[in-house]
Amino acid sequence: MSVKKIADAFKNGKAFIPFITAGDPGIEYTKKFILEMEKAGADLIEIGIPFSDPIAEGIVIQEADIRALQAGTTTDDVFFMVEDLRKETDMPLVFMTYLNIVYHYGYERFFSRCESVGISGIVIPDMPFEEKDECVNIAASHGVEVISMIAPTSEERIRMISSEAKGFIYVVSSLGVTGVRSEIKTDLESILAAVKTATDTPAAIGFGINTPEQAKKMASYADGVIVGSAIVKIVAKYGKDAAPHIAEYVRSMKDAIR
Repeated sequence: MSVKKIADAFKNGKAFIPFITAGDPGIEYTKKFILEMEKAGADLIEIGIPFSDPIAEGIVIQEADIRALQAGTTTDDVFFMVEDLRKETDMPLVFMTYLNIVYHYGYERFFSRCESVGISGIVIPDMPFEEKDECVNIAASHGVEVISMIAPTSEERIRMISSEAKGFIYVVSSLGVTGVRSEIKTDLESILAAVKTATDTPAAIGFGINTPEQAKKMASYADGVIVGSAIVKIVAKYGKDAAPHIAEYVRSMKDAIR
């Protein structure tokens, strides 16, 4: 099966990008949840490879990582799940995990497997921009785009990171860790304006977005909206029966940004 690229997610208007922790509550449910999200209108899906020390995550995703690891989920399990998933979908898929996982797996081995199962990109929140070259070059040789993250920082740095960005740019809505927020106060409009002067690469906003109203507002500035904790909370609440609840939520968010 030929797999859609990240750019395809942004071709038909604003992209809705949900995140899910692989292996919570069990790896067999992750595949089901991803297919439900696609049917409900997701344009690209971020799959979290569980890690024991996810420093960028708030308590919701930390707990999901713990549940996934306690269920015995390994990085290999996640690769096998994606391989199986590819029999049923060609949608763009991106991994989100920490450098430790990729480094210990071996850069060459990790990205070679990404290529073979059809993973188009990866988000590595703890990899400094200044130290990305080795990882980025190996990833690129296997057709995997390393997604740049931009936090509320100086305009000069925003332009520098944007000018080299591939796939899409992950704009962090607020300082701190992931999690649901009742209000997002960062001046995202000016961050997005700085990004747009430096690159044509699409930019999506994540961290803290959880209501259709927030999603609609963020989509007015950005090319896409990323939602993680709110979906992971649904999984925490309903466990293996979460699929219809996830689908309903994704549909409401996608409708809000259309």
